[in-house]
Amino acid sequence: MKTKKIYLVRHGQTDYNYKGIVQGSGIDADLNERGQQQAVAFYDAFKNVPFDKVYTSALRRTVQSVKRFISDVPHESLAALNEISWGTREGLVITPEEDAYYYNVIKRWQNGETDLRIEGGESPQDVYDRQKLALDHILAQEEEHTILICMHGRAMRVLLCQILNYPLKSMDMFEHSNLCLYQLNYTGSMFTVEKFNDVTHLKELATI
Repeated sequence: MKTKKIYLVRHGQTDYNYKGIVQGSGIDADLNERGQQQAVAFYDAFKNVPFDKVYTSALRRTVQSVKRFISDVPHESLAALNEISWGTREGLVITPEEDAYYYNVIKRWQNGETDLRIEGGESPQDVYDRQKLALDHILAQEEEHTILICMHGRAMRVLLCQILNYPLKSMDMFEHSNLCLYQLNYTGSMFTVEKFNDVTHLKELATI
């Protein structure tokens, strides 16, 4: 199996992100103006990287985040990379005071109950299992050496646990923000992290 360099990014900001509303896989939101600016900034910073392939989830916000790359680079959309389903909590503003249940579920995940499904939705283990199919597919493409993957916050945490061999209960150690970058190297048998939640490419937007 060939080595790979993987640029793993979260999608740009949506109005749901801005307003603190839960999205999940059941909400197919567009990027807002800030998210579009982030997408342009990321493209400007990495447009000269010779990507062999771009992978996204099946949700619009990931495709819109890397659309400038897709115009020149082969693209594949994989539903297995979609965000976790937050079930009945999707579309709601969540605060600790308003939804103790939501925060209790996350706490139980952190305590190791990663097969616990949120009401009407998925568990981290469900996401892990479907992602494995996508990861196996991506790694099997021997002609693709440098790839860009755009996905979602919780789903990224699960994927990073999977590829770095961390227990799922540790997923919250992987911080993320809109259009952050994790740069990973794959040796053919293991992954190493070169950049962790990097947002250097967005520095010009900090004062906007």
